[in-house]
Amino acid sequence: MARPSPLVIARKSGYLMEQGARVAFYALYERAMGRIARKYPIAPEGKARPNGPFPDRQKMFADIMEVFDRDFRNVERGIYPIQRGPYKDIGELLSTGRRFLADVPKVASRRAEGRHQEVSGTSRQLPRYYRQNFHYQTDGWLSEDSARIYDFQVDVLFKGTTAVMRRLALAQMAQALLNTDRREVAYLDIACGTGGLLNPATRAFPGLRGTGIDLSEEYLRVARERSATTRSSYVCANAESLPFASNSLDLISCVYLFHELPPKTRRQVAAEIGRVLKPGGQFIFMDSLLVGDKPEYDGALEAFPVLFHEPYFSTYAREDIEGLFGAEGLTLAATDLAFVSRINRFTKT
Repeated sequence: MARPSPLVIARKSGYLMEQGARVAFYALYERAMGRIARKYPIAPEGKARPNGPFPDRQKMFADIMEVFDRDFRNVERGIYPIQRGPYKDIGELLSTGRRFLADVPKVASRRAEGRHQEVSGTSRQLPRYYRQNFHYQTDGWLSEDSARIYDFQVDVLFKGTTAVMRRLALAQMAQALLNTDRREVAYLDIACGTGGLLNPATRAFPGLRGTGIDLSEEYLRVARERSATTRSSYVCANAESLPFASNSLDLISCVYLFHELPPKTRRQVAAEIGRVLKPGGQFIFMDSLLVGDKPEYDGALEAFPVLFHEPYFSTYAREDIEGLFGAEGLTLAATDLAFVSRINRFTKT
C-alpha cells in the first residue's frame, strides 16, 4: 500500500484534531448532564437491568475512530464534503448548550418520576403513539424549543459523532446516485426533523433537490430556516400515508424513525415506501444497531429504551429489517455499521 503524502497526513491530523475537539466538547456536556441528573434519583423499579454486555470505553473509542477514518477517506475521495453543523456560529452553539443544560433538570425529573405523557392531550390530529415525551424531552416533538435543542441532545448522546454517522449514510446515497442526472432525481427524506440529513445531502450532491416530510410543524420550521442556502423543501405529512403517487420517487431516505414506531406502524410505513418508490429506485435506511449487529452493544440496546423512554425500541431492536422491506419488493443492496448506527441501502425490484 502506498504511503500517504505529507499533505494527506497533515489534512488527516487537522481532521482528527477537529473531530476530537468535537467529541471532547460534547463529553463535557454529558458529564454536566450526569451531575445534574444525579439530583433526581430513579426508583429501583425504573432502573435498567440488561442481561447483555456493554461496550467498554476502549471499544467505543475504537468504533468512533473507525468511523472517523472512513469519513476522512470518503472526503479525500470526493464522495462528499465535510459540512459544519446546524449552528450558524459559535455563539448559537454555546447558546444552545445553555438551553440544553437548563432543560436537563426537567428531563431528569420526568425520568425519575416516570412521566412521559405530558403532550398526550394535544388537540392536534396526530397519531396517539406520537403524542408523548419520547426521551422524556420537554414538549415531545411539539414545540420550537424542543426543535432548537434536539440536535444538541442527540450529539451529547452520540458523543459528537452524529454528523459523521450521517455522512456515512451520504456515502450510500452517493452509490444510489451513480450514473444519474441529479437534477432529474425525485428525492424524499422521511421524518426529516430539523433537516439533519436532507440539507447536507442537497449541499453534498450538486443538482439534487429534495423534499422532507415530518409530523412536527415546529421541527419543520427550524428545518426551513436552516435550508436557506439549499434546494430543500419541507412538508408536514404522515409517513403512514405519503402524499406521493405510486412509483413516483427515485430515492428515499429515512434516519432514526423506525425505532420510534409501533410494530404495526413500521409495516405501514414500509409499505408506503415500497408503494411510492419507482422500480429500480433506492431507499437509504439509517437507524440504531439491532441486537446481534455488534454483540458487545447488546446490553446497551436493552438499557436504552428504559433510560430514555423509547416505548417501541425493544421490538425494533429485534426487527428483521431485510424481511420488513423485502415484503414490499425492496432488495438489500448494502449494509454498513457505523458506531451505534446501522445503514442499509435497498433497491426496489
